[in-house]
Amino acid sequence: MACSSLAKLNAASSQWIGQQSFTQRHGSSTSLSTRRVAVPIRAKAYTDELILTAKTIASPGRGILAIDESNATCGKRLDSIGLDNTEVNRQAYRQLLLTTPGLGEYISGAILFEETLYQSTTDGKKFVDVLREQKIVPGIKVDKGLVPLPGSNNESWCQGLDGLASRSAEYYKQGARFAKWRTVVSIPCGPSALAVKEAAWGLARYAAISQDNGLVPIVEPEILLDGDHPIERTLEVAEKVWAEVFYYLAENNVVFEGILLKPSMVTPGAEHKEKASPETIAKHTLTVLKRRVPPAVPGIMFLSGGQSEAEATLNLNAMNQSPNPWHVSFSYARALQNSVLKAWKDILRTWKLHKGHCWSEQRRTPWLS
Repeated sequence: MACSSLAKLNAASSQWIGQQSFTQRHGSSTSLSTRRVAVPIRAKAYTDELILTAKTIASPGRGILAIDESNATCGKRLDSIGLDNTEVNRQAYRQLLLTTPGLGEYISGAILFEETLYQSTTDGKKFVDVLREQKIVPGIKVDKGLVPLPGSNNESWCQGLDGLASRSAEYYKQGARFAKWRTVVSIPCGPSALAVKEAAWGLARYAAISQDNGLVPIVEPEILLDGDHPIERTLEVAEKVWAEVFYYLAENNVVFEGILLKPSMVTPGAEHKEKASPETIAKHTLTVLKRRVPPAVPGIMFLSGGQSEAEATLNLNAMNQSPNPWHVSFSYARALQNSVLKAWKDILRTWKLHKGHCWSEQRRTPWLS
């Protein structure tokens, strides 16, 4: 769907909206002309609410907790601590995270998987209500995952636009107020112009549909860490990607004040021989953002992208050492969850040992039963 729409875009699409070139229609006597045009941003029913929601999430000192892993991915995390991938165990893990005392002091939004949106605590309280009580905005993952992109350099594109409007309307009814759509760009694979445009167009269509249904779209074109390229190459690709993204966001009349960005930090490839300091990463990342992201956007919530907890924290801290035109914070998954999983594993081990000890005592002293 997105690919066929992209094919209709002409070669002038790389220019900014105010300087588009229009060729004469077939049969017209008018000569070729170039003129400036004004494209008004259409009024949306939820505009005021979208802007308020985005500002609430982009509030000082807080960031986003991403727990939108698919059931399969969540199962891998449960398996790492010796638990089966069942709905009961997934619910228990999510309850552990979302009912953390004082969570709302540091977390302004939580991205949920569809299953989680409909789940409740063991006491029967919906997770959405648990979040609201802590002044945390509930969000929802709406993309349907990555699939191979035909005609590309073994690259991927994101599916899920079909039926997105009706799903978004239902998620809004269930209490979600923002959405997330993740697509990826791979530097070792090029990236090809096709993959970059497909990523940007898909994000723009998703953002427009989300806003039409009351959800603040988180725009996430993740530039993967894979590769042995230097940080300068990552910067070059990031500039191209974000230029395309904002061009198509404007083409789709997306309200910039009602979106949030979830970009990758600009780092060397994971296999590159030279590692960059937090100060270097901050410098290159902010360079890209200041060149490409309008100040109308209220918040930039970085993904950790496979960085360790310490790396993600130090790099984000370095970016906040100077004034920025947007709120700069985090939208972390593994960088927030890894320590929790380790602690839970230790608790489960202790519980199993205690249970085994009690069973042994019971066998030796039947009167205990």
